[in-house]
Amino acid sequence: QVQLVESGGGLVQAGGSLRLSCAASGRTFSSYSMGWFRQAPGKEQEFVAAVSWSGGRTYYADSVKGRFTISRDNAKNTVYLQMNSLKPEDTAVYYCAADKFVRRFGPFNRPDFDSWGQGTQVTVSS
Repeated sequence: QVQLVESGGGLVQAGGSLRLSCAASGRTFSSYSMGWFRQAPGKEQEFVAAVSWSGGRTYYADSVKGRFTISRDNAKNTVYLQMNSLKPEDTAVYYCAADKFVRRFGPFNRPDFDSWGQGTQVTVSS
């Protein structure tokens, strides 16, 4: 498994932006796809975005497509989530996760990821 630490969450007004970071250690970061998930109060955890091990492919939930951008820097063992045009419904704890298998991109369900960060809170005020 890999150790993941998220940062960058906070309080922002609707329409604003935040950039989340997730620093990884413990295994070959550049061999695994990475994802972001979120969990809002009283709701189930949901998939947000994923990026392939090389960074060449990305995939987004419909709810964030066009507003969020996932990227990675393999030299820094870090994955990012740039969130623009934030809405109150984006309020949640955001988690980064590492795929179970080397050089696989998809599927993007929770059981397909075996390492998780502790989460970072994002709150969007209206």
